[in-house]
Amino acid sequence: MEKKRTIEVVDMNSEIFPKRLREIERCPKQLYCIGSLELLGRRTVAVVGSRRTTQYGRNTAREIARKLSERGITVVSGMAAGIDTCAHEGALKYEGSTIAVLGCGPDVCYPKINRELKSTIEDRGLIVSEFMPGTGVERYHFPMRNRIISGLCEGTVVVQAGAASGAMITAELAADQNRAVYAVPGNIDSQYNLGNNKLIKDGAIPVITVGDLLDELGAGGLSEDEAEILLSDTERGVYDILMQKGEMTVDMLCIEMKQKPSDMAKILAIMELKGIVFSSMGKIFIAKN
Repeated sequence: MEKKRTIEVVDMNSEIFPKRLREIERCPKQLYCIGSLELLGRRTVAVVGSRRTTQYGRNTAREIARKLSERGITVVSGMAAGIDTCAHEGALKYEGSTIAVLGCGPDVCYPKINRELKSTIEDRGLIVSEFMPGTGVERYHFPMRNRIISGLCEGTVVVQAGAASGAMITAELAADQNRAVYAVPGNIDSQYNLGNNKLIKDGAIPVITVGDLLDELGAGGLSEDEAEILLSDTERGVYDILMQKGEMTVDMLCIEMKQKPSDMAKILAIMELKGIVFSSMGKIFIAKN
């Protein structure tokens, strides 16, 4: 027997209604939600793509979502089969968070194959819909859903999409909403990549590596788990200062860390060997992923 879930209604006049969503045209008057409402106030990025996809697309979606989630960015998608499903799965790995925006009532599972995924998101993430509980699936619901996916987010990443994919609508809506659009390049001879390759041709920001995407979002550097494993307490202090203030000279770091120049030079040399920082033009920088 399925567990009965509490459905919360978040009115657009509520303090917790997402500020970014209020900015879009045809802003929904309310959201029906199941799960952690706290995620409505988090930093969010959409990861979307086609239902029909390849192993390359699925792996890429999971990896992008996992890296975003590790850095505290909540991944938003539409819980459709294919890329959307992989985005949610990647985000949930290692205790990450995700928001699924549905084209049906929040208590309705579509597609049915994602029943277990939906239950997991209800427990560890957030289900969102503008449709009343019990509302079934209609084709015209999905473009409506897509404007909320892009509207919740500062940017939309299209991982893999055919020319007529719904993910292309999401990307177009994101651009209309003055949000960043990113696209993963794919094989030029594959129908699965016609959409995302066209987006790059039309000006979308290409995602060559996940590190590039994180840098674009200002979320580069180490995840919390990586920092704990790789850095000593002193190195972590240096790392945190650089993440907060950007590039710094050795002298500035000595003042911040209350270290002698000779000791700071040793610390930075070790961090550079680990690939955490690099030096250029007399300044110290956080290394890219």
